[in-house]
Amino acid sequence: MTGNPTVFTVASPTHLILDVPENVQNQIWQENTSFSNQTARYQAYINKISLFAVLPWLQEDLASQAKPWLGSAALPSFWEFVNGTAITIDTTRLILVPSEDMDMSELRVPQEWVDIPSWAGDYYLAVQVEPDDEYVKVWGYCTHAQLKSKGSYDASDRTYSLEATDIIGDISTLAVAYQLCPQEVIRSSIPALPTLSQEQAQNLISRLETSEIVSPRMEIPFQLWGGLMEHGGWRKSLYHRRLGLQEEWSLLAWLEKGISQAVEAIGWERFNLQHSAAGARSTEEATQLDTFFLRQLQIAGQSYELRILPKLQEEVIIWRFELRNAVEELAIPGGFTLRLLTEDLQPFPDNEDVATTTVKQLFVEVALEPQEGIVWEITPFPENYEREILRF
Repeated sequence: MTGNPTVFTVASPTHLILDVPENVQNQIWQENTSFSNQTARYQAYINKISLFAVLPWLQEDLASQAKPWLGSAALPSFWEFVNGTAITIDTTRLILVPSEDMDMSELRVPQEWVDIPSWAGDYYLAVQVEPDDEYVKVWGYCTHAQLKSKGSYDASDRTYSLEATDIIGDISTLAVAYQLCPQEVIRSSIPALPTLSQEQAQNLISRLETSEIVSPRMEIPFQLWGGLMEHGGWRKSLYHRRLGLQEEWSLLAWLEKGISQAVEAIGWERFNLQHSAAGARSTEEATQLDTFFLRQLQIAGQSYELRILPKLQEEVIIWRFELRNAVEELAIPGGFTLRLLTEDLQPFPDNEDVATTTVKQLFVEVALEPQEGIVWEITPFPENYEREILRF
């Protein structure tokens, strides 16, 4: 949902108040169904109201290219677990932290947005959501460095809190800070989280998949939880398991039953090939099956296609991962890499293809065990890229 909320005349000249009409709130609630329990659904509702109100203002006042990090389709898999919404403006990340609390004495930020290296923001916006009064108030902001140096950590709910006296209350200065002070130190260094093994991750997912656990983020030590969340494939796997969707990422299921709406939402499509007699292959070669899967990607301002083509060879399916320019006449520039990794991000023999010069395509072929998971990577990274685990 998009819109342009009305900017109200504010009681405090430093705060920003944005209108969110009741009919918009009702529509947000009705569309807000992809969650395992009512607590997560309501958390998502508050975050969606905040996003509806604040994003158009950011696009108008800061930068027109402001957008949700990883794209709108990824947001429910964050809101199922944690409060907050990340917005990206080129390489800068802003975290919207909504709350219904009338007491604006402090800003409380979940630890995930501070201590997971790939999630951490540059700026954190304090957003007060007032559904009954149909408005959202942005009442201050701080930097990551301020949260880490001046904030207090509360282990009881795993949040960093910053007193209002340490928060920058004049929202108009955010644009100045973003545009004119790029040299300012706004992020503190964060230690990397321990790498989880595949067995550890699967055990944690099995333990946390029941929707009866309302707050899985508090059930295990943060080092384990952060490692699970930072791996996009594992986060999405836990999210879908909590919704009772067990086979969202099985390519064999995609072949048999087609692609689900959840998979389509992040960009995968299924196509059927048109064969001709002239194109028949030798019986000694792998036989191309009738179906392939395609995902459109934006890389460095150009469109590309990642294709996965199953081929049958001696009753074994060989999976061909192939990267091409979306425009048939155009090529892939030198410096691009297509890489496959195991589920726990380990390389294996012949797992990548590198374009040392301009090429028409990059490809990697693999034969996989049943239920084995593969993670694909392309460098330079595609826009909104996040790791996903494809099962075979």
